[in-house]
Amino acid sequence: MMENSFIRVKGAKQHNLKNISLNIPKSQLTVITGVSGSGKSSLAFDTLYAEGQRRYMESLSVYSRQFLEQLEKPEVEFIEGLIPAVAVEQKTSTASARSTLATSTNIYEYLKLLFAHLGQPHHPLTGKKLKKYTIEEIVARLMALPQGTAVMLLAPLVNKEKGNFIPLLEQMQKEGFLRARIDGQLQEIEEVVSLSPDKAHSIEILIDRIRIEPTVTSRLYDSVELALRIGRGVICAVFQDTQGKSIEWVMSNLHYDPETGFLFQELSPKHFSYNSPLGACPKCQGLGSELDFDPALLIPDPTVSLKDNPLAPWEKIGGGVSKVFLNELLEQAALFGEPIDRSWQDCSEEFKQTILFGSASISTKKKRKNFKPFEGVIPALKRMYEESKSAIIKARLKEFILSVPCKACNGQRLNPEALAVTIELKGWPALNISKVLDLSVSEALRWTKQLLEYYASDKAAQEMLSGLAARLQNLEELGLGYLTLNREIATLSGGESQRVRLATQLSGELTGLLYVLDEPSIGLHPRDTDRLIKTIKRLKDMGNTVVVVEHDEKTIREADYIVELGPGAGSAGGHIVACGTLEDILKSKASLTGAYLRGDLSIPIPEKRRKPSRKFLRLFGVRKHNLKNIDIAFPIGLFCCVTGVSGSGKSTLVNDVLAKIFLRRCNDPKTELDLCDRVEGLSLIKKAVIVDQSPIGRSSRSNPASYCGALPIIRELFAKLPKSKVMGFSATRFSFNVPGGRCERCRGEGLIEVEMAFLPPIFVVCEACQGKRFNRETLEITYRGKNIADILDMTIEEGCDFFKNIPPLFEKLEMLSKVGLGYLKLGQPAITLSGGEAQRLKLAVELSKKTEGRTLYILDEPTTGLHFADIDLLLKLLHNLVELGNTVIVIEHNLDVIKSADYVIDLGPEGGERGGEVVATGSPEEVARETTSWTGRYLRALLERQR
Repeated sequence: MMENSFIRVKGAKQHNLKNISLNIPKSQLTVITGVSGSGKSSLAFDTLYAEGQRRYMESLSVYSRQFLEQLEKPEVEFIEGLIPAVAVEQKTSTASARSTLATSTNIYEYLKLLFAHLGQPHHPLTGKKLKKYTIEEIVARLMALPQGTAVMLLAPLVNKEKGNFIPLLEQMQKEGFLRARIDGQLQEIEEVVSLSPDKAHSIEILIDRIRIEPTVTSRLYDSVELALRIGRGVICAVFQDTQGKSIEWVMSNLHYDPETGFLFQELSPKHFSYNSPLGACPKCQGLGSELDFDPALLIPDPTVSLKDNPLAPWEKIGGGVSKVFLNELLEQAALFGEPIDRSWQDCSEEFKQTILFGSASISTKKKRKNFKPFEGVIPALKRMYEESKSAIIKARLKEFILSVPCKACNGQRLNPEALAVTIELKGWPALNISKVLDLSVSEALRWTKQLLEYYASDKAAQEMLSGLAARLQNLEELGLGYLTLNREIATLSGGESQRVRLATQLSGELTGLLYVLDEPSIGLHPRDTDRLIKTIKRLKDMGNTVVVVEHDEKTIREADYIVELGPGAGSAGGHIVACGTLEDILKSKASLTGAYLRGDLSIPIPEKRRKPSRKFLRLFGVRKHNLKNIDIAFPIGLFCCVTGVSGSGKSTLVNDVLAKIFLRRCNDPKTELDLCDRVEGLSLIKKAVIVDQSPIGRSSRSNPASYCGALPIIRELFAKLPKSKVMGFSATRFSFNVPGGRCERCRGEGLIEVEMAFLPPIFVVCEACQGKRFNRETLEITYRGKNIADILDMTIEEGCDFFKNIPPLFEKLEMLSKVGLGYLKLGQPAITLSGGEAQRLKLAVELSKKTEGRTLYILDEPTTGLHFADIDLLLKLLHNLVELGNTVIVIEHNLDVIKSADYVIDLGPEGGERGGEVVATGSPEEVARETTSWTGRYLRALLERQR
């Protein structure tokens, strides 16, 4: 290849990279792999992408460039041939509440254009179709009347409205109009002296009287055009039929209902935008939700008697409010005949409705003689929340508020007029834009393709539909067909968010870019991974260079070029172990990845599997989201794997149902079970531990050392040093969260935020502490030559070695190293951890606790971000948990994990509405024999290859 066909990296030393140099081929798919912590992200994101962004910043205005010298340049000698870079990471989105799958991929923009072009408006109340005529159609309709028919053309001005319209008539007279039909009577305008302002009037201006003849077409055209202009889009034609009966045709070049006078202005995309006043629901301003007081939060314990005040808010507010309200409550109880020692749950529904929503909410006057108006708890709290100027009162009241669907639009975000516009298609119900957004990507794609066929002759529609279909197809090919178009972006997993961004990039059809992807196969079933690889190759074929950080075997095998970093993690990594084509990696003796790809090393299939006993945790009638009223049984005391294609219902079953059952039932046995019909076997589990991929902290102040409990021990250690005692330093002195020992310039953050006006803010290293977060006096205290900042800058692996003689500290750090996190720094901000790293950190903390058995461990894709070797280590830890008498349930796509499980529950057969059923259960071998199971198909091939 020519020299300019490469991105040449020389002397990369970012983080743990050991002065490495390499050539990355342009317009090719390059996979960077290696064990966790070997430096993959440091090379791909913190070197290649970061330098690309820095060079982009240099091309900006002088105002922007004044901050560039503060930006951190990657530690690399030089990079030649670097092209504009785009990072597609697996971080979850922090998008606004208005951002959905449809809006973030521009699908919604196409839908707005489509509905403005093809939409059929209806009356929002009656549902009646609104007819629209062109001028040509109106003229043709009138010219089709029998020759000689006398037609009177009127332009409606007022339709059954009260008022004095004399000034309006005078204005019409000045414009040359002499006659008007007022309340059904044709009159000379100059003869109309007065109109009663208290009476509803109808006024139509006479535009022309014309007799239908072949020669009047031109005149009729002009008169109709004038009538529509004066009548603001509406014309009334009056004539007599052959029997002498008077006929009136009311027509419009806008969508109009002649019976009610309802007029829909010319449709535009803004009518379907919940960010526009033309389309947004006026009550919720297009959010689709509103904040309201939740009765369940207001009355946390319905068994409390009336005399003991079952309503919680008044106690929170304090003062004399509680006493005043209690008196009102008891007064209403007396009026309703409710004994004051009766519990809230035993009171009549009418009484409870009155107390919560006020006497105006029901017809109380008719039912009770001694009626006394009562505002109601919820109306009173709303008024108090709106009127109160006390931040404390508002904060206390917020505890009882939930986000609920807007009552005006039922959560659909748009106003009634926009929701009354539909597109009709054979085989589908008439869909408004909100109903289209309720469709899954796969369903919307089928609908769009049928519209493409139906409107084959409409060029404008074809252009819109083609763009829409292309974007939907990209999402489908990336394994996201199960997501609904109205799914909020903030609720997507990191893997889903990344694939959505990748689909958006594909739709942009840009060329000549460097795309850096972070494990795009996360969360994908092996079947969907095949489609992902095709999509990534399409991105490459468009003339782009694609660099992927990946552990997935299929993706590695399909790469044009492979770079393996290692050989270990943290300080033991950062070297190029092997690089080249797949053949080169397979031939390399030093390559750990090559050893697994060749089959020299592999995660072994268990020689003997544990078999289910008679003890099961059973769920009956599970039907949340797409689950089809299924009955499911989880074996107790086994390693159980829940599998299925993307969107088949795995997360719903395990995270949204099973985990929540334990969170509710174990913590509060009285909690009503609404997740399934019945549960059996809860008593077999002593406690449940949910280890998910949610962040361990929302700020840069949370880190692995603080989360695992090591930091308090370290601070106490520093506080006990002789110099600390002399200086009077306590353990809090060594915390960057409180004043005293921290750097006050950056308030212990280590970074300073710099506003960029038209760009997002940037963070630069604090000049006062050089990013160390502590002040000079604190940093002068050292333990074995290391100050507190040096300790936090150590990797977990280095910390294990440094603190090996302090058992309480060593034990906590050793467990982090055992789950493959030895490369993380003790003080690494939690917000920089991936979902997989956060999950393994939680797992390590749980594993460090003493287990008494009968614990249920629930994990969601724990192999995220793990190399083959790391997965092998993780599996040994999970099997050890089971050996101690615990139950492990894992959601997983990784075939090495699935083949190692004792029991598999496979959901499907597809994603979304076509999923949610139990396809197969049993040992991996039993599932492999199930021909209808996608998991079984791939599992069968793996088992046959390794047996």
